[in-house]
Amino acid sequence: MTKSNRFNHLKSSTLSRTTSSASTCSSSKSSAASSTTSIEINSGVSTPLENVSLYNLKQLGWSPFFQQQLIETQEYASVARVSAHHRSQYQLLTESGESTLTIHQNMPEMTVGDWLLLDSQQQFVAVLERSALFSRKAAGSKVEQQLIAANLDWVFIVSSLNDDFNINRIERYLALVHEAKVTPVIVLTKVDLCDDLTPYIEALRELDASLLIETVNGLDEQSTRALSSYCVDGKTVAFIGSSGVGKSTLVNALLGDTSQLTSAIRQDDSKGRHTTTSRSLHLTQSGGLLLDTPGMRELQLADCEEGLNETFADLVEYSQQCRFIDCQHEQEPGCAVQAAIENGQLTERRLQSFQKLMREQALNGASIAEKRAKDKNLSKMYKRVQGEARVHKRG
Repeated sequence: MTKSNRFNHLKSSTLSRTTSSASTCSSSKSSAASSTTSIEINSGVSTPLENVSLYNLKQLGWSPFFQQQLIETQEYASVARVSAHHRSQYQLLTESGESTLTIHQNMPEMTVGDWLLLDSQQQFVAVLERSALFSRKAAGSKVEQQLIAANLDWVFIVSSLNDDFNINRIERYLALVHEAKVTPVIVLTKVDLCDDLTPYIEALRELDASLLIETVNGLDEQSTRALSSYCVDGKTVAFIGSSGVGKSTLVNALLGDTSQLTSAIRQDDSKGRHTTTSRSLHLTQSGGLLLDTPGMRELQLADCEEGLNETFADLVEYSQQCRFIDCQHEQEPGCAVQAAIENGQLTERRLQSFQKLMREQALNGASIAEKRAKDKNLSKMYKRVQGEARVHKRG
């Protein structure tokens, strides 16, 4: 198939799976196509990946941004989207159905949501440029950056209306989402157990008056309907939040099934146990895609200055009015930030949160940069030693 034909083919390509009776015989493409089981997109029933049939690539998130990259690219036979990331392999969605791709050392780091190019043997060729990338510093003491999800349209930042609600943690999530160039939506769960929403909403409005906020009861179908408008055809939504806030319950509600297990929270501290153990994509009846993630207790920032500046845009605006460019917003004369705090336009908590997160991202970013430089130097040394060994052997 020529590059031109492949380009035109992808415009109308569909994700199809033959029935069990059709898959047991070796028939032509036309007869296999006539044996496919079609699923109505608006049937009102969720569509597990194993039952996917007759979905075009657009409903899996394909867009002109990715189509444009196929005009001048290397040879390939098909495209696929990463739907799950396991220890030794990726699970993929292709126009032929589900497939797997074994992870090799020479592959670039990829994550759920990535679009890949495959050859005729369904082997990896390349990963397409991402429209968005959600990442974090790896949990614990590891000096590495961990990819969370790629090519997202919305990120649901989920927090429950109980002791789990933490405005500082939400600011962390917002910084990561803004850095990834994705639109955040704050989803407050367990509204049925909350007597007064006002303090929660006011606290969030202090962060950003235009912030999108939804309050839901994950066990009430009518309550979760507000989230369905974000899960339209081809749109990819990710859920993030600590354990026990109701992410998996919301996924189940939006899918109409119980594909994600749910666990009750501990009553003594309102914290939950990890339910989701791996990131994976789920298709809804309307063609939207949901991505659930493991609870992230150690959410550390790295190389996230732009995201922080957007999250704390009000504070940054005041800082630009300070008399001194290098003002630390402590006791310097002409500090517009301290003046705003005194006038009640900013809070001391918000300044401290901003300064703490800026220090953290700078430290983690520097650590990651140092590790990359060290790895690069080691690689050069290994190549030099190998080269010298070959020369010595020939001599």
